[in-house]
Amino acid sequence: MRKNQGQLRIIGGQWKSRKLPILNSEGLRPTTDRVRETLFNWLQFDIAGAVAIDLFAGSGGLGFEAASRGARQVVMVEKDHRVANQLQQNVALLGADNITVLTTDALQLMQSPSSLPSQWDIVFVDPPFNLGLASQSLEQLSQLPQLSPETLVYLETEATLTLPQLAQWHTLKEKRHGAVCFRLLQKKD
Repeated sequence: MRKNQGQLRIIGGQWKSRKLPILNSEGLRPTTDRVRETLFNWLQFDIAGAVAIDLFAGSGGLGFEAASRGARQVVMVEKDHRVANQLQQNVALLGADNITVLTTDALQLMQSPSSLPSQWDIVFVDPPFNLGLASQSLEQLSQLPQLSPETLVYLETEATLTLPQLAQWHTLKEKRHGAVCFRLLQKKD
């Protein structure tokens, strides 16, 4: 039996208040309830029927919340096999037929995204901190044909991080909570 770090609580939608186990894994930093609540308030008119891609799924908090609130399709990308397996188990626990878990590296997947839906409505980018993954992700996302000017990109980073790549994006919303900065972006034409 694997030791669980804790639980993730879904805060809204059809699975509101459901708790899902989270594995203890280095670098896994679930988005807090408070931040998720703010984010999904921002997305409240965009989430129903959306195709959402969670590039660094981790605990799955963002993807599960999106699916619970009516996203048509959610793809969770997680490279840690143990964590991806826990995500699969949680998908089965919920009976969620609108969630797919891919066990692969998000940056490599973006170099060849043909296995993903052709149009992305919402992208969650919440990589492990202090590894430069946010910068690389924004750079690669800006080149992808799956993103339209209407695609919403959620970016969660350490509050102290400076991102020159933000010049290629419109910042629609931005907020700080403790050591975290989170933003809602759209690609500039």
